[in-house]
Amino acid sequence: MPACPRLIAEFAPQSGVLLTWPHACSDWRDQLDSIEPLYGTLVAAISRHERVIILCHDAEHQHRVQATLRRQAGIKRSVVQCLVIASDDTWVRDYGPLSLRTGRHLQLCNYIFNGWGGKHEAGLDNRVTVALLAAGILRCTDMQTHPLVLEGGAIDTDGRGTLLATTRCLLSPGRNPSLDQTALAATLQRDLGIERILWLDHGWLAGDDSDGHVDMLARFCSPHDIAYLRCDDPNDVHYPALRAMEEQLQSFKTCDGGDYRLHALPLPQAVHAGNGERLPASYANFLIINHCVLLPAYNDPADARAHSVLQRCFPDREIVTIDCRPLIQQYGSLHCATLQLADGML
Repeated sequence: MPACPRLIAEFAPQSGVLLTWPHACSDWRDQLDSIEPLYGTLVAAISRHERVIILCHDAEHQHRVQATLRRQAGIKRSVVQCLVIASDDTWVRDYGPLSLRTGRHLQLCNYIFNGWGGKHEAGLDNRVTVALLAAGILRCTDMQTHPLVLEGGAIDTDGRGTLLATTRCLLSPGRNPSLDQTALAATLQRDLGIERILWLDHGWLAGDDSDGHVDMLARFCSPHDIAYLRCDDPNDVHYPALRAMEEQLQSFKTCDGGDYRLHALPLPQAVHAGNGERLPASYANFLIINHCVLLPAYNDPADARAHSVLQRCFPDREIVTIDCRPLIQQYGSLHCATLQLADGML
């Protein structure tokens, strides 16, 4: 029986990173002056190691982005490309393509994106993957489209057939109400070449309107290492759920039957929006790229501790911090705003 395509781990070699530049037709319209410098810093950091594909809303926006990048120091411009593909918002992690591999064969996986369970407009975002394939920059032309609502930030894999996800998100009624947990698991196993799913039943962050994306809570750093968010303050509203999540992680076994090496990331101090709402600041929303890991920072004393934890998880990669205080104002961070493209995709 031929092997089926399998979802590729983020820590595997990459050909590039995809991102959508903030634009005036999105929720960033009143915050462009603060968010665009962060995106320039992000592009500079990624371009040191691999290609960067930037999606622009229209031709006028593309000219603005290119002008901004020309003023940004440290960008390796030969590996940066701007494409005109319209979007509703910047969180490309959730509406961009997933990458699967069988041997040397690559495959794109396209799911329905409905604005995190119908909370936000998503018509343009839902068409981005098809438009990206039509743009002709991808070497992979094999794309499978599935009639399932799924965001990239809702799942994480060890690359060996294990998926990490939260029941709160994947079983939320706004996504696939006709599927129970058993049916959804079978669908994901078939589509993504997954052999087993580690379901997290606990853990959440105030201000997170994704219904509990796993990339805000716990992430594979290798097939045997998981970095996760831990709260040490019993007076914090997150303490009970994150402690329960930690206990569940401790009960999980690797595909070889051993215990995972668990690495506790601190919970940042509360970050608030202008209206006083607490925002979902998390160090678990880091981005793994070739030879490097980009860590969201929040001008918090815990930034240094999170850096130290991730350095132990990735001893052979440089850990680079990116000040994500402007980015978290729209309820997401580094991982949410980016999407890796597997080696050989570009």
